[in-house]
Amino acid sequence: QVQLVESGGGLVQAGGSLRLSCAASGTVFSRTTMAWYRQAPGKQRGSVASITSSGSTNYAGTVKGRFTISRDNAKNIVYLQMNDLKPEDTAVYYCFALTEGANVRNYWGQGTQVTVSS
Repeated sequence: QVQLVESGGGLVQAGGSLRLSCAASGTVFSRTTMAWYRQAPGKQRGSVASITSSGSTNYAGTVKGRFTISRDNAKNIVYLQMNDLKPEDTAVYYCFALTEGANVRNYWGQGTQVTVSS
């Protein structure tokens, strides 16, 4: 019922910036916790950042201070601003949604590639 589509990935040099976008379809976006995950080759998928419907945020220690998650409920979009990118940030980045309340649902996007060269 909810579809997530990521965009904004690409190739950048170390120290550069990218902004990822996740566009969500459906009627439950404003009551949904949104998050970004990433997976590098040969490694497990791990959380990067999350934001609740009320605006509370959480970040992985490796990206705190460099990445910022935000959401625009009017446009049904969640963003991940990534600054001071490092080669170890290279991964496929996935958008994730978890509905709030008793009727729990979760959804994944297809992912967007981020490559950081040294």
